[in-house]
Amino acid sequence: MQKPIITVVGSFAVGMTIRTSRMPIFGETLIGSDFDMGPGGKGSNQAVAVARLGADSHFVAIIGDDKLGEIGTDLYVLEGVNTHHVKKTSELATGVGFIILDQSGRNGIILDMSANRLMDAAFVDLAEDQIAHSQVVMSVLEIPVAAAARAMALGRKHGVLTVLNPAPAVQLNDQIIKNVDVITPNETELRILLGLAPDDSTSTRELAYRLKDIGAKNILITMGEQGSLVLTQNEEVQIPAVAVDVVDTTGAGDSYNAGLAIALAEGKDIVTAARFAACTGALACTHLGVIPSLPTRASVEELYQKSFK
Repeated sequence: MQKPIITVVGSFAVGMTIRTSRMPIFGETLIGSDFDMGPGGKGSNQAVAVARLGADSHFVAIIGDDKLGEIGTDLYVLEGVNTHHVKKTSELATGVGFIILDQSGRNGIILDMSANRLMDAAFVDLAEDQIAHSQVVMSVLEIPVAAAARAMALGRKHGVLTVLNPAPAVQLNDQIIKNVDVITPNETELRILLGLAPDDSTSTRELAYRLKDIGAKNILITMGEQGSLVLTQNEEVQIPAVAVDVVDTTGAGDSYNAGLAIALAEGKDIVTAARFAACTGALACTHLGVIPSLPTRASVEELYQKSFK
């Protein structure tokens, strides 16, 4: 079978991770362990993840022309990610992220997206031909909204399935949402998308229907241990979480979105794709670090058979 073509318009940053007994408070110094530095950024992670799952992966991004940027380009050679539309710039440094993990695997993250901020609609237009020849185009919100919105609009223009992982979340205008075939917020991001407080007490199900009323076609709300909610034009389905031994949840969302995208690119229906994504997201929680945790196709297929067959 020919590999599906998936184009990711997104972000690259170098992640620096350290584990502590708990999150520090301001003014406090804690002793940590398990320091790790490596490639990250939601777009980059998803581009690598879909390649590892068997897609012909193309990445559209801007990175710094510096040593940290080379961490990304070296990774893409290793993983087989096409970088024709990855631009190096001397204007800003490569993005960085600082990740603190507690003992249960929960994380807090601080980002400086730096060179990613240079992406705009005109830059994405340079990749229009690539997007037009894809089965799926994906984007995230670690890049300027205008760039992510343009990726979705170009996908819609050329009849390509559009997937938006709205993280980190901001409130989006209705037209952007209408250009998205599948949107994948978590419960907090869902509230922010709708202009609400992150901890708004309205039920997640009710808010999902509000998003549908705006024009979202297929909504997948990830809910951690409670699984995910799939809401389409015709059905509402609850997908249970897949039980694994959690070590680090940092890459779970990126792995989930990659699994979803490749399943959809291969023609699977939205519910089957969400179940496949639940397995890819779960497996990403079983190892420390994002890139080492992104699963292979064989491992996902095995977990899928155990969990949903």
